[in-house]
Amino acid sequence: MSTPSRHPPFDLLANQRILLVDDIRVDRMLLMGFLEKQHCRVYIAEDGQDGYRKAQIVRPDLILMDIRMPVCDGITACHLLKGNPATRDIPVIFLTAAASPADRVAGLSAGAVDYISKPFDFEEVRLRLCIHLKNRPDAATPAPDAVAERPAPAARKLDHILFHTTREILLDDLSVTPELEALAKTLNTNTRRLNAAFKHCTGATVFDFLREERMKEARRLLSETTLEIQEVASALGFGSAANFSTAFRERFGLTPSRFRQELAHGDAPAARPARGA
Repeated sequence: MSTPSRHPPFDLLANQRILLVDDIRVDRMLLMGFLEKQHCRVYIAEDGQDGYRKAQIVRPDLILMDIRMPVCDGITACHLLKGNPATRDIPVIFLTAAASPADRVAGLSAGAVDYISKPFDFEEVRLRLCIHLKNRPDAATPAPDAVAERPAPAARKLDHILFHTTREILLDDLSVTPELEALAKTLNTNTRRLNAAFKHCTGATVFDFLREERMKEARRLLSETTLEIQEVASALGFGSAANFSTAFRERFGLTPSRFRQELAHGDAPAARPARGA
């Protein structure tokens, strides 16, 4: 688990208690890693029944819950949560790979406040969490020292410009690892300022962000295409399949080949050629 800095910058997600309910281990690991980088306190449940029980114990600030799960699905669990005075005010956001209009209506009718689509876009996850945590009636007011550390409006605007411009450069070709100094120079800034902008916007440094995006794309390519593992590694800038496998295992807890094996035993869609292939 990542350790928050001693005096972290103000962030609405820091120290928020998030209950993550999902029966798919890889998805749980993916979200848990991201949430821990935002300094959230993450609790895990593997089905709706387990989630309902833990919600009563933990009283989380927000619940992220898959819709389709064994034992007790997300819709049923949401009905239970909203019917209990102790948990009815906790916002529930559903996680879904392909929610039909009927699923969305059922979820919103059960009391969910939003949906997040799989595979996850971490910018979307962060934004939606912030929106719904901020809108809670009992949302905590930041301490004076935290407010004092918030960047001025002009600095925040520059942070977003630097982040979005750099993000476009990085995502344009994930096989390229740019020199940080050259990247900063391109944007008429320095490496320290560029990393500070990324930490403000994403909670990660430039290269932490790049690594996360590569792992996200790796997961998509392994799930949706028939590319060999060496081809996936090359497409994402890894010098060898072994280095890629090590990075993937460190991030998700299993190797790329094992990841594909688990998908094959689940309900994953059939693999299709890579984009542009």
